[in-house]
Amino acid sequence: MLSANLSAIFYLISGVLFILALRGLSSPETSRQGNYFGILGMIIAITVTFLSIGNFSTGFVVILIFLLIGGLIGAFIAYKIPMTAMPELVAGFHSLVGLAAVFVAISAFLNPDAFNLGSPGNIKLGSLIEMSIGAAVGAITFSGSIIAFLKLQGIMSGSPITFKGQHPLNAIILVLIVVNIYLLCTTQSSNLFWILLAISFLIGFLLIIPIGGADMPVVISMLNSYSGWAAAGIGFTLENTALIITGALVGSSGAILSYIMCKGMNRSFFNVILGGFGATDQTNSTQNKEQKPVKSGNADDAAFLMKNASSVIIVPGYGMAVAQAQHALREMVDTLKKNDIKVSYAIHPVAGRMPGHMNVLLAEANVPYDEVFELEEINNDFANADVAFVIGANDVTNPVAKTDPQSPIYGMPVLDVEKCKSVLFVKRSLSPGYAGIDNDLFYKENTLMLFADAKKMTEDITKNL
Repeated sequence: MLSANLSAIFYLISGVLFILALRGLSSPETSRQGNYFGILGMIIAITVTFLSIGNFSTGFVVILIFLLIGGLIGAFIAYKIPMTAMPELVAGFHSLVGLAAVFVAISAFLNPDAFNLGSPGNIKLGSLIEMSIGAAVGAITFSGSIIAFLKLQGIMSGSPITFKGQHPLNAIILVLIVVNIYLLCTTQSSNLFWILLAISFLIGFLLIIPIGGADMPVVISMLNSYSGWAAAGIGFTLENTALIITGALVGSSGAILSYIMCKGMNRSFFNVILGGFGATDQTNSTQNKEQKPVKSGNADDAAFLMKNASSVIIVPGYGMAVAQAQHALREMVDTLKKNDIKVSYAIHPVAGRMPGHMNVLLAEANVPYDEVFELEEINNDFANADVAFVIGANDVTNPVAKTDPQSPIYGMPVLDVEKCKSVLFVKRSLSPGYAGIDNDLFYKENTLMLFADAKKMTEDITKNL
């Protein structure tokens, strides 16, 4: 058994490794190194926790068995999951973090002696406060993440679900949670504890259902933050340094990411949380598509335009992810570069359905990092480019974000693709993007629609090149 001092030192080392992991993950060039730091930190934290157990009894064996089962299931899912389903996977894992916090809180409340928190009905006040907050945030994280998963998976509509009096109801429930925690700490009533969990699960559900597809990337990062704070709260209850450090890092980094995402989308964080974005009149969208002319072409047309270009900007989106076209795209770009055509990639902060989705796919295809640019770095270059090749990016290229105050994406910074001399837009159909709105770029004079599977179209263009 490790002494308390040794455990604290090793937990501190794991905390430093987690900080280095976050630092590494802030850049594609160092992301692999950041992952290795995180893995090493977690191995140390888990090992120290086991070595700190005083009695290696049957309970230890049971814990080890379930740890192996859970680890194998997690490894199998992570290995098999396609990159297109990564946002759903993240939402699902967030829900498990929240549920774990709830289970630990229940165990600590029902059997405080085992956690050195006092006795039933006489739990230390500080521990009870930490336990209550951790349980409430964990329950909100769990139910909210389940709704996010269902929306991302398409099992539940991605459109906002709203009803009259929704915001006042949410406000009342939040006040009830605060009052309930106060009464629970005063009376230590088990009934109040179960009521706290029930209304926390409910508010998590109500907070996420009014959020539409346009703001789903913010929801993912926000739930990431919630899961961290839930873990930190339970860490205080268990007096576990590693859990406190890890939870605080995840919570604070998730909150910062949510702020960055909201800034990138020109959103107020509170407006996103209080919901309603992403709603649209689908009837009007359909009518617009019928009335507006669309120019369509084939791989030969696209190859001709690219051959005669001096610069091409690639704009990847969720359609590329669905078709797994990143490797075919890299091959096409290599062919263009052999013909002395300058090629760069433009990445929107919310391209795909979670932060960094496109960066990961391009890295998987070994696209050089110095060819990939964020929105603010490359947006001015579109006006001087000959061709923009949009491969499945819909909402992030929609000019309506700058022109229609009634649009659910109005005010969101978008890539100025329409300023290119020619726009090649690869898409299966004229269907709207995840925000549920028609894209005006489809109908521009300089846009040529390439209706096909993104991977097949890209391969055909390469053959023609």
